[in-house]
Amino acid sequence: MVAFPDGQLVNGFTNLNTSTINLPNQRHLLLRMRFQLLGGLVFAILTPALIRMSFDQQVIWSSNMQVTIFSAFIAHTAGYLLYKRIGNFPGVAAAGYILPTFALTYGLVFATIFFFRFDYSRFQAAASFIQSTLWYFGLSLATRRLEPYRLAVIPGGDVDRLQSIPGVSWHRIHSPETIVEHASGVVADLRADLSDEWERYIADRALSGTPVYHVKQISESLTGRVEIEHLSENTLGSLNPNQAYLKVKQAVDWIAALFILVVFSPLLLFVAAAIKFDSAGPALFKQERMGYRGKTYEVYKFRTMKLGAPVGDEKEEAITKAGDARITRLGQFLRKSRIDELPQAFNILRGEMSWIGPRPEALVLSKWYEAELPFYRYRHIVRPGITGWAQVNQGHVAAVDDVLEKLHYDFYYIKNFSPWLDVLIVFRTIRTMLTGFGAR
Repeated sequence: MVAFPDGQLVNGFTNLNTSTINLPNQRHLLLRMRFQLLGGLVFAILTPALIRMSFDQQVIWSSNMQVTIFSAFIAHTAGYLLYKRIGNFPGVAAAGYILPTFALTYGLVFATIFFFRFDYSRFQAAASFIQSTLWYFGLSLATRRLEPYRLAVIPGGDVDRLQSIPGVSWHRIHSPETIVEHASGVVADLRADLSDEWERYIADRALSGTPVYHVKQISESLTGRVEIEHLSENTLGSLNPNQAYLKVKQAVDWIAALFILVVFSPLLLFVAAAIKFDSAGPALFKQERMGYRGKTYEVYKFRTMKLGAPVGDEKEEAITKAGDARITRLGQFLRKSRIDELPQAFNILRGEMSWIGPRPEALVLSKWYEAELPFYRYRHIVRPGITGWAQVNQGHVAAVDDVLEKLHYDFYYIKNFSPWLDVLIVFRTIRTMLTGFGAR
């Protein structure tokens, strides 16, 4: 075995070669859940109540104050849990989701109170919401410079891929005699042909309470992509995603689609008329696409391209390139704002699509990708969506190499299929609509 001095960078990893290594990654007080949540409840709920009591000590016994405190407690706790769950997904700058997350939970809770006509204190509710966001913004600033996530890496197999993943302090171990203390975990390629000494070392680390991760598990959690090589790799224990959530999600999709079509029908009619005025042809564009469980269906969108002669073969015609000359003046705006996608609410009402899921491809492209990419058809295990994890991370792509990366994002969505991930995608989609990211 080649010896390296401790602390030397080897292939992107910090080398650890002494008998005992202390990685001081014990959870800082500011990062502990109990401190964050209890401190937030005191600052956002108890403090405004004490301010009110300084003017009127009897106010705490009023029914509207008690209803408000109880509701704010629910909204704050739900907001914190949602904020933490969203922050666990890869590539998330959690601070950017503090305001929308707490606005969502406080909005839902106090809208429910308003609906049932309960009396509540507007001062207490507003102060609680404002101070909740201020508390977690302050924590975010205070913890930004704390020690990074530290992981010890066992050599062998496919661990070199980790060095390109930012945001983690990687430390390679070169001897089974090395004892790593206070690390966040140990990473190894558990499918590699490791020696008996390394296998005993891994078992000892697990028995000591140190988490041991497979290299692929860590790579997925930090990049947001799943490279499925075997269908058995769906760690939920089944090739099918959560069936209960599929049903709940479909019901929510249906209600939201009906609401959009009813409330925004004047806008939809105005856009349709503007398209007719801008260029010759129908207002709606229809195209066969591959959908849920591999069934074909006809998707509806506002037309954003000029009618004319085909640009090439059927496959080339289905691909929208950057700066495509076929896109109309109005079509540019409709694509960037994603307004062209709204007619797909009809597809959602018919059960063919969801608001969130893998983006459906034109039938000719889907067949092409299936021929080129293994497991491509697996993305049809959930309903296709108007927006999705791949869209908010990667944008629009068409080349096979890019579609393979998109497929990895789709697999990550299916593997982590949950309301938490859907909420994050909604927040990112709103940002995408405002910036025009990924539009073609």
